[in-house]
Amino acid sequence: MGRAKKGPKFAKMKKMITSKAIKHHKQEVLNPKKKDLSLEKLPRNVPQVSSALFFSYNTALGPPYRVLVDTNFINFSIQNKLDLEKAMLDCLYAKCTPCITDCVMAELEKLGQKYRVALRIAKDPRFERLPCIHKGTYADDCIVERVTKHKCYIVATCDRDLKRRIRKIPGVPIMYITQHKYSIERLPEATVGGGRPLRRGGMGQTQDVAVSFSTVSVSIQNDYSCR
Repeated sequence: MGRAKKGPKFAKMKKMITSKAIKHHKQEVLNPKKKDLSLEKLPRNVPQVSSALFFSYNTALGPPYRVLVDTNFINFSIQNKLDLEKAMLDCLYAKCTPCITDCVMAELEKLGQKYRVALRIAKDPRFERLPCIHKGTYADDCIVERVTKHKCYIVATCDRDLKRRIRKIPGVPIMYITQHKYSIERLPEATVGGGRPLRRGGMGQTQDVAVSFSTVSVSIQNDYSCR
């Protein structure tokens, strides 16, 4: 057999890097002050905010209020011997409609025979039933998602984690139980009771306000009479 012919051998040529390429590499990669253009091209996702949230409070809320009730709020109301609708009326000085979602009702049914009184209260015809489309029966996520989309509710809960999540959503008041009565936070006094002042200081405070207005009117009349 004859020998196989070998092809011609070529020397491996090294690739030369020019000074222009080195300068371009320093400008593009090694410069820490250079902005990342990929981040600038990303679209900004700014959620739309209602015009009712122009001020620090939600001015669109007004009586009759729709109160979204949580599972533990009903249980604590029973422990404190509070009628939900009457205690809400005493707190807000206006008509309130308790609302309950399907997942809250499912949680009460899962709790069993121990919470049968809470389930009986939740099935009261005075409660407005809100249907749920989502999967699962975790009520906290359902309530947070609902009040994020529709800021027409007051959330009634005693759960710390849920209150912490709702405080991050602007314009959603929170109702809770303290000293055997209902209390409200993040609701302006101007809207409580349909524009009436919130009587926290008793009769003395309202009398002081009336006296101050009368003294101002008398002083204005005296100024005009002197002229």
